[in-house]
Amino acid sequence: MHVIVDLCVVPLGAGLSVSPYIAACQQVLRDAGLEHHLHAYGTNIEGEWDAVFQAIRRCHEVVHEMGAPRITTTIKVGTRTDRTQHMQDKIDSVCRLLEE
Repeated sequence: MHVIVDLCVVPLGAGLSVSPYIAACQQVLRDAGLEHHLHAYGTNIEGEWDAVFQAIRRCHEVVHEMGAPRITTTIKVGTRTDRTQHMQDKIDSVCRLLEE
């Protein structure tokens, strides 16, 4: 099943700057070969359900390995059964409306 996910991983007890942890998660997503786009408060990811959620699990493993004793994660998940939709399709749809 194709899925689009909005992921926000927040390490707790690891200091104020989370950038190194987010960079490590971005590398996990790259290594997994998943389409993903970093934004100011998270990352959009798309792909097959199992691959996406395996990568999210790996993000947690890596952040813990980096020394974060706790992690809180927010995940929003979207799927469709009528057609395959990609992240860019959703953006393009809104941009077309703005151009009208």
